[in-house]
Amino acid sequence: MAAKGKFRVKNREGGMLVAVIGDEETITGFLLAGTGEMNSKRQSNFLLVTNKTRKQTLEEKFKEFTKREEIAVILINQYIADQIRHLLDAYDQLIPTILEIPSKESPYDITKDSVMARVQKLLPSNQNN
Repeated sequence: MAAKGKFRVKNREGGMLVAVIGDEETITGFLLAGTGEMNSKRQSNFLLVTNKTRKQTLEEKFKEFTKREEIAVILINQYIADQIRHLLDAYDQLIPTILEIPSKESPYDITKDSVMARVQKLLPSNQNN
């Protein structure tokens, strides 16, 4: 693990990638926006999750994305993140940054977001307001 307050970002000729773990609408939108990529090992930077996707597949892909040096951000639909919440809660690295996003069918709930929970702990209490 990197020293506290420091992080390593390896410059990459083509820039850093955004990875996406999401439902069909989310993945389609990000692919249409040009975020899809396949590396030399034939690894994509996205996982399309359906009702047939196993929890083990989600866990494996999340771990893969967090270990790939070219990925700077991982976007994940919040309702999908709920299925692997234990991994998100245990994840403590800055890069890649994990961001939970809403889906068409499931609105964003700030109370479930692991990153926002950590941010809330760091902010001073609003008791004086």
